[in-house]
Amino acid sequence: MNAQPADGWRMVEKADELSRQGVELALATVVWRQAPSSGHQGARAIITADGEMHGWIGGACAEPVVIREAQRVIADRKPRLILLGTPDQFGELSEGMTFVPMACQSEGAMELYIEPVIPSPHLVVVGRSPMATTLVDLATALGWRVDLIDAAAFATADVGTGSVVVVATQGHGDEEAVEQAVAAQPAFIGLVASHKRGEAVLGYLADRGVSRDLLDQVRVPVGLDLGHTSHPEIAVAVLAELVEFRAKGLLNPRRTETSESHTVPVTMSSGSATGEGHRHGEPGQSPDVGPGPGTAIDLVCGMTVPADATSRPFEHEGQTYYFCCPGCRTSFQKDPAGFITQEAQC
Repeated sequence: MNAQPADGWRMVEKADELSRQGVELALATVVWRQAPSSGHQGARAIITADGEMHGWIGGACAEPVVIREAQRVIADRKPRLILLGTPDQFGELSEGMTFVPMACQSEGAMELYIEPVIPSPHLVVVGRSPMATTLVDLATALGWRVDLIDAAAFATADVGTGSVVVVATQGHGDEEAVEQAVAAQPAFIGLVASHKRGEAVLGYLADRGVSRDLLDQVRVPVGLDLGHTSHPEIAVAVLAELVEFRAKGLLNPRRTETSESHTVPVTMSSGSATGEGHRHGEPGQSPDVGPGPGTAIDLVCGMTVPADATSRPFEHEGQTYYFCCPGCRTSFQKDPAGFITQEAQC
């Protein structure tokens, strides 16, 4: 059943709700479709960083591709206009467009705009100084998610990879708080202290065996240099610097490569059922189009499919291949060497 306009607006509201909870996600919107594509113009879907989809933008042909491209949009925080179909369904592509070959038997096509939804920053302020409480009030006024934690109660578990940590204990537990913070490897760590005090704190932790690479991530003193200021004004200086860093993309969550270990080792697309179409590196196609984590390329038609039992797996010479439909699987069974050789030449 195709999504109605009201469903699309509900997805926007859901995206805002999840963003306020700190969830990284992308919003995909169908801006054009060619029948008989099951996608509906104006339909929207939410895709989270772990590949969970809410909403409806099309059928089995489009969904794996949209999830993969949405995860890339989330990773680089840049929107993309995705064109799904065969090369003859689109004219010359402009900058900013990404063509993804898709050879569904329905011969439908879609254009989707996929945009990142940047979650509200999560600020963890450690300490109960006047500066700390003022900083909490200011950040809350900006719509940031803020936790104020006593130094004695602060632990690594209070911090995520996207968190921003500001240690403001006025010397009462700086070392312990910074040590807990660097162990969590958040997006940013700042210490409210003088240069001299900061050097002493980091030197102490280095002597305790804390990695210099981790300690180098601590910004001290944190905040814009406004000269001699009061405690509330220091809070303004700290928040101003955090806003500046966020605008420059310096508060993004730290990325890991653990998810890449699940990528299926089939990395190129044959383009279309006839072997024609855009290839990797040719004009009009993103050079990084390929399977994402947990997906594979159907070597017969070029579709991205889930790398699981739902995609008709077929074993050949110790390698598992996946297919979008029984027809593609049968074609591959008849001449696996031909499709594999064609793939290797891409």
